[in-house]
Amino acid sequence: MPWAISDSSTLIHLAVLGRLSLLREYYEQVLVPPAVWREVVEEGQGRAGAREVEEAAQSGWLKVLTPTNEALLRLLKRDLEDGEAEAIALAVERQGEVILLDDSDARRVAAVYGLSKTGVIGILIQARLEGKLTSLRQELDRLRQDAGFWITEALYRQALEAVGESVISGHE
Repeated sequence: MPWAISDSSTLIHLAVLGRLSLLREYYEQVLVPPAVWREVVEEGQGRAGAREVEEAAQSGWLKVLTPTNEALLRLLKRDLEDGEAEAIALAVERQGEVILLDDSDARRVAAVYGLSKTGVIGILIQARLEGKLTSLRQELDRLRQDAGFWITEALYRQALEAVGESVISGHE
């Protein structure tokens, strides 16, 4: 089973949906850099994801790991938030692992480094294809409404088409 490195967004949004456990099903271990831990658990106390991520760490399937390439970190922090920069630096150091990112700028930077990436929508698509969810549309709608997750209509439609759900909806 592969490992994953995660930014804050994927953790928080899956927690809002009550689906953080999907990561445990798909990855042997999820690694987060210190900036992600601070954002989600320490600064996010009382908000979605804080308790769930702390519990994941206590149970051992989520671990905090510090990236060591300071030069790369400085470079990445010019254009990205600390959590995204540290997650990408960690993924570059540990080549071959999947990085969980939702931010489009961070995903573009990860692509420059040839990193394998997915995000909350990719995790939900995988879960729907494996029969772990009955409706991707319902999860995407909750992601938009409950979590304030921004998703373009084109991506919304593309995700639904990927799992064979009808794209006809009130989101036209």
